[in-house]
Parts: sequence; C-alpha cells; structure tokens
Amino acid sequence: MKTIVLIAAAALALPMAAMAQTTGHAAAPAAAASSAKPPLKQRAKTKAKAVAQKVVPKRVLKKVEEAQPISDDTNVTLSPEDLAVAQRVLTGSVKCELGASVNVEADDKKPGFFNLTLGGQRFRMHPVESRTGAIRLEDPRAGAMWLQLGNKSMLMSQKQGIRLADDCQAAKQIEVEEEMKKNPPKSLFDGADAPSAGKK
Repeated sequence: MKTIVLIAAAALALPMAAMAQTTGHAAAPAAAASSAKPPLKQRAKTKAKAVAQKVVPKRVLKKVEEAQPISDDTNVTLSPEDLAVAQRVLTGSVKCELGASVNVEADDKKPGFFNLTLGGQRFRMHPVESRTGAIRLEDPRAGAMWLQLGNKSMLMSQKQGIRLADDCQAAKQIEVEEEMKKNPPKSLFDGADAPSAGKK
C-alpha cells in the first residue's frame, strides 16, 4: 500500500516540477526583457526632446503645448526631474503685452510649486513633463498653464480657451531676444554647401 502511495505521489510531483521549471525559464527572459525596455524608452524620449529643441520653431512649440491637455490631478508628487525643471523657472514680476504683468513666486513651503498672480487672479502651479522640452507649469484646479520659452512666456486658461497674458518677458528673456536679433537662429537649410564660383 505504501509503495502505491509513493508511486502516486512521485507521478504527481514530476509534472509539477517540470511545469515549475518551464514557468521559471520563461519568466526569467520575460523579466529581463521588461527590465531592458524602460531604458530604451527613456533614451528615445530624451532623443525626441533633444530633436524638438533643436529644430522645432518656437511658434510650433507654443501650438503643441497649448494643445496638450492640462492634467486634472490635484494630488501631485513631484519627481526629481520636475524639481530640476522648477530650478529653471524665472521668478519675479514679468511684463507682458497690453500693460499686463504676471508675478511668479516660488512657494517657500513646498519646493517645486509656484504662486502666479495676474491682477486679481491667483494660480498655484507646478512643473509637468513637456512634449517639446519647454518649461511648463500647470494649475489643475484652475485649468491654467504657464509656458516659458527662451525669449518669452504666456499664461493660458484651457478651461476658458483663451490666453490670459501673452508676450511676457523677464529680464533674462529680453537678453535672449536681443541676442536672437543680433545672431538670428539658423534655419535647417542655412550653412548648406553652396557651389563655389570656380567649380562647374
């Protein structure tokens, strides 16, 4: 009787062991593949941002960023990348077109967050990942966005579908614009080899 029980137990144990080995072997490459994927995606994303910064005109960057919906998540935890972007946000009173001005202040109590005021309107904003590499702050409650480019910024309400303030320039952005006037950025076709006069 004991022999029969042992044989039955062995018969059941062998297929189970084989299944465990097969599953283990299949899971290992799958786990390795899944761990290999994020760095490739990350590199592709970084490369796409770099290309966008080099060749996409600023007017196109503005249109792309305006079209990107503002997140409605109010429970925000900033990543190290977000905090790095926050270090590049220009603060102070920023003069805009039509005599408007936007005041941008870093929140002392919560690093990476900013308080923006335009007249009687107040916004609490934080950096978010941008498709174009531009600096983008969002206020999910108000549905508003502050977009900072090299030579100008804008405040937009996606909720209302309007720009609240445009052509805003901090002192550093005025310097960038002056430099752009002196040395205009080259288009993609500038610098192409022109045929020399002696060559036919």
